[in-house]
Amino acid sequence: MKVAILGPTYPHRGGIAHYTTLLAQAIAPRHTLSMISFRRLYPGLFFPGVTQFDRSEEALRPPVTPEPLLDSLNPVSWRAAGRRLRALAPEILIVPWWHPFFGPSLGLAARVARRGPGAPKRIFLCHNVEPHEATPVDRALASYALRAADGFLVHARSEAERLAGRARGRPVRVHPHPTYEVFHARPPARDEARAALGVRGRTILFFGYVRAYKGLLDLLEALRIARADAWDLLLVVGEFYEPRERYEPLFQDPALRDKVRVTGRYVANEEVAAYFAAADVVALPYRSATGSGIVQVAYGAGVPVIGTRTGGLPDVVEDGISGLLVPPNDPASLAGAIERFFDEDLGPVLREGVARVRGRYAWSGLVDAIEALAGAIRS
Repeated sequence: MKVAILGPTYPHRGGIAHYTTLLAQAIAPRHTLSMISFRRLYPGLFFPGVTQFDRSEEALRPPVTPEPLLDSLNPVSWRAAGRRLRALAPEILIVPWWHPFFGPSLGLAARVARRGPGAPKRIFLCHNVEPHEATPVDRALASYALRAADGFLVHARSEAERLAGRARGRPVRVHPHPTYEVFHARPPARDEARAALGVRGRTILFFGYVRAYKGLLDLLEALRIARADAWDLLLVVGEFYEPRERYEPLFQDPALRDKVRVTGRYVANEEVAAYFAAADVVALPYRSATGSGIVQVAYGAGVPVIGTRTGGLPDVVEDGISGLLVPPNDPASLAGAIERFFDEDLGPVLREGVARVRGRYAWSGLVDAIEALAGAIRS
């Protein structure tokens, strides 16, 4: 079939761009693929990070050259992208959906692409149906975009439930987020990684953008009240998307000050494997969640997780098999799980569990799900 993807990819950075690129790599061997991407993703005023572009030496690149037509602030480009898609005449159009800010651009381009004969089946691949702290404006923008879909694919049952009132007879399918083994193609040995990072002892990794819903404050409080001899080091590896000052009182707490190391930056692709190889466990103390790419980066490295029972995390983290689960917003329970993980030496057992389950999360399975969903959409 002819398949098109409308969404961010290299040279843009971050989880959505990586995801779109890996999806493209999985589609290309089966179908004729084209990609329409962004020439401007976020306006600088609204972007809290240092740069929107991937400066990694080992950047993930799509298998076809994307056409960077979309400018998130320029309506002329939205129509131009739609007209280009109409000229490409794909049978399936895949639109990654993750934030209402892109509702006007993606929604209009998908509508223009649908006009005329031979219109594609438009599949919105929803990472987040709505943001974690949705406003009425967010909901309106999301509704505009999602009305342009002919079918939906989500990564969590909780997201399918959120779509229930909006789908209006259009098919919704749930398929787990695929794994990110790509970051661990040439992993360093554990001892080598620890030596390079200066890591010793029982090490916990918090990885990814720091935002309120990801619960780093809960993790820090949990470690503050956990037994001092239960753990040795927390690595906080990621860029702050909110004021770091909110975290400083806990970073400087006497119980944590010498046991928490913060990078405060976005790490390049080639650095990722070392942090996961050095860690005993990855912490996902989310207060709310849809899916989580970080779970799949951890699984790709064979590392178990300690997470919360929220959103799509219980769909992929099997308590006692590939990780431990606790209630969200509950530092005391999180502290207990951390103590249990190290006291009972659960690392080897849970690593075996990760090795057993991660085969379920191949990218080829996601392509299968997209093909099946396209078959369920009425032309």
